[in-house]
Amino acid sequence: MPNPWTGKGNPYTRQEVRERLRATLDQNKAIIAAGAGTGISAKFIEKGGADLIIIYNSGRFRMAGHGSTAGLMAYGDANAVAMEIGEFEVLPVVEEIPVICGVHGSDPRRRIWHHLLKVKEMGFSGINNFPTHSIVDGQFRQVLEETGMGFDKEVEMVRIASKMELFSIVYVAKPEEARQMAEAGADAIIAHVGTTVGGSIGVVEASCTMDDAIERTQQIIEAARAVNPDLFFLTHGGPVNTPEDVRQVLDATDAHGFVGASSLERMGVEASLTDLTRRFKALTLPDRQK
Repeated sequence: MPNPWTGKGNPYTRQEVRERLRATLDQNKAIIAAGAGTGISAKFIEKGGADLIIIYNSGRFRMAGHGSTAGLMAYGDANAVAMEIGEFEVLPVVEEIPVICGVHGSDPRRRIWHHLLKVKEMGFSGINNFPTHSIVDGQFRQVLEETGMGFDKEVEMVRIASKMELFSIVYVAKPEEARQMAEAGADAIIAHVGTTVGGSIGVVEASCTMDDAIERTQQIIEAARAVNPDLFFLTHGGPVNTPEDVRQVLDATDAHGFVGASSLERMGVEASLTDLTRRFKALTLPDRQK
């Protein structure tokens, strides 16, 4: 349903977003959600037919030529950046599809319920837990958990969002995290298997194999589905980069679709700009000698 105030789509209610995704599945089509760090990305991702647009603070770093992991570092206010991209770049140009806001749920300086009210008021149709501490491990992860900035804060954020009737599509890296998010009321679970490979700033050694990605994705799906079978399940990251890669995961798991950030926004820009510039540089001057 269009927004009665603007005639455009956003914001949608939680149920409306779910109905749109269910309609995609009813057509036997994969759900495709895409990250957008700029308005121009969002405009043409929508023209390409994506089902959802997700705004991450990492999109700003990614489109500035830096690795997406910069979004996890102390290089800026993640929540403020996502809101700014939404208000001034993406929401003004997206015509119809739902736009989701990345929220850093463990930010200790914010009352998360208050921030979610602002997200909803801005016109976003849902939330995503990014930056997420689910993809942090080792001693640093333990420090975050013990000092009140752990994954449980993201789970609590989703629980609050559910009460506010905000659609939530969330990253998890382990089956136990998937179970927690399902119990908190998440609508869609994204199996995050690591930083995306490929391109100019993708990882190589830090990624897992495709077999590992498939196994981990299915384990995450089964853990969440045991709590709520009515969830949407998507794959993301690691070696799952191209449409052909996603095809492999969809064939081997119960995933309903794919979330692409670097693999859609960054890879598309890298390839197209390089090729287009080369075509221009291949031009030669006519022989003007008399």
